Amino acid sequence: MLTIANTILPLGAMAMLLAIDPAWLWLIVGCVLCLMELFVPTAFVEMAMGISAILVAAIAAFVPYFGLQVLLWMVFSLLAILTVRRWINKPRPKTLEDPLEAETLTEIAPGQAGRVMFEGNSWRAKSEGDRVISPQETVLVVGRKGNTLIVIPENLLES
Repeated sequence: MLTIANTILPLGAMAMLLAIDPAWLWLIVGCVLCLMELFVPTAFVEMAMGISAILVAAIAAFVPYFGLQVLLWMVFSLLAILTVRRWINKPRPKTLEDPLEAETLTEIAPGQAGRVMFEGNSWRAKSEGDRVISPQETVLVVGRKGNTLIVIPENLLES
């Protein structure tokens, strides 16, 4: 086994790895994991594992068993990841809070699709009203389903 390791690592580097204090090893691993979060964003998973490794580095001075240190690191990492997941904002469906104005580009029959100009872009739109909306008429955007806007005629709210 030593000959296989010698082909991968020189003997001096292997001796350094074996001679390093476990607390320093955990500290180095923790810092590397925290720095990796900057370059490979993983929704703070690497950061949580790095902080757990730094905690184990502090405990390693009192707990000399490496197997127990690894177990503590796994438990701390799991708890940290579960805690971080609560803090991360979950994606919310996009909803329109207030009706916004748009202008029809094509005629929109009730329940049928047409095109509207909304915020400078042409969008597919469906009418929620029970009458035909003519082109160049002002409509209100009251919702969205995927890439289709739900519109009603502006004068429908006035009457």
